[in-house]
Amino acid sequence: MLRQYNYMLLVVITGMILFGCSKKIDDPAFGEGDMPRIFQMGGNFRSSYIIEEGQSAVYSGLLFSPAGKVKISWKVNDKVVSSDTIFTFKPTGGGEFHIVLEAEFNGLVTTRTSTVLVKPSTYTPAPYNKVVMGYVTDAGLPSAVNWGRITHLAYQCGKVSAEGILDVTAGELNQKMDELVARGHINGKPVLLSIAGRLSGIDGWALYESRDFGDVIRNAEKRADLVNRLKNYLAAKRLDGVDIIMTDINGDPNYSANLAALGLLVKELRNTLPSGSLITCAVTTGWQHWEYPDLSAADWVNVHAFEDGIHVGPGAPRGQASSYDYMISCADIWKNFHLAPNKLVIGMPAFGLRYTAIDDNGNNASWGSYDYLSYLSVLGINPEAYSGEYLDAAKGIYYNGVPLISKKATYIKSAGYKGGYLWSIDYDSPATGKSLLEALYNGLQ
Repeated sequence: MLRQYNYMLLVVITGMILFGCSKKIDDPAFGEGDMPRIFQMGGNFRSSYIIEEGQSAVYSGLLFSPAGKVKISWKVNDKVVSSDTIFTFKPTGGGEFHIVLEAEFNGLVTTRTSTVLVKPSTYTPAPYNKVVMGYVTDAGLPSAVNWGRITHLAYQCGKVSAEGILDVTAGELNQKMDELVARGHINGKPVLLSIAGRLSGIDGWALYESRDFGDVIRNAEKRADLVNRLKNYLAAKRLDGVDIIMTDINGDPNYSANLAALGLLVKELRNTLPSGSLITCAVTTGWQHWEYPDLSAADWVNVHAFEDGIHVGPGAPRGQASSYDYMISCADIWKNFHLAPNKLVIGMPAFGLRYTAIDDNGNNASWGSYDYLSYLSVLGINPEAYSGEYLDAAKGIYYNGVPLISKKATYIKSAGYKGGYLWSIDYDSPATGKSLLEALYNGLQ
């Protein structure tokens, strides 16, 4: 009996509290200096929206206190557009818009803010002299992109499974792909979906014995299905094209057939995607380069011209794995045996090689005694490291700093190559004077 009485008492008290709260929302007692209030009932006032041109952002479900006494003002990019309790923003074109809601009472103002990013239905690509392609990894954020320092963006969020499934989950999380396309097109920069199988890590290249991508494109039916999936996703997101990172050549006995199938994939994409769609491929310069098919149907190929492979492993001499001379040798391989320079975009790293153990001769101790770290992490160890390419930390860290990237960019431009790319820009520093992407862009434009 006592238990029932306690339960009933709890229900009555809870009801009184809720009634009291609702009363306060409707019209609380205001004293001198009290701020007006804006109550959000539900989720109809989001801090950010990403919408297509022609869609609307609706702000509703709001209560104001003191009720009927506050002065309401809605502003779009600092211009007053409404004084109603609800507001529907209908953009007439693409762009970024800042929505501010103000509630004023007795000279005091409370505000709520929201940003609306509108993806343009059409845009004009910005002019450029040389391609500066920035890669963003699947873990990268749109905030990592400085649109003024690139001509093209490739977002590496497409994962190709052995079953032929195209997994774009990383791009759908928090509408990252939508935001990249919207911001890219607002700035006149094409955005590509970059697809891969399994990559080895921060260096963004071949995982030993990875076979997922190769298994798919060797199969005509799976390859056709992949092409169709790509066509549909590119159309749905208004992407400008696709970048292909097919790395299943390291330890896969089918590497030769994989490379032959890569040529078929490029041709089938060219025949299927809308006119004007961009198609690029990332390629290597190891001994397997002899097996690459004719890739002239691609708009250009991105030459993986860093990480020479001779400075890692048991007894390997420590040193700069992504040197100026190595970049030239990689570019020469593709220029001399595959494609004209104006079809080649030469790659540079925004990460460093760190040795963690050495042998008695001062060489790399084993396959497990090195790793990689981002250029931004290198600067975290020494903020002045941007001016060099070696850091005396751990057992030595070798990386590309601003002077080396600038030197490489100067060569690429003078030698008539189509441009350069950076893997990846989310590893770079955003700081002016320390950014590798900035050095690459300034050296090429």
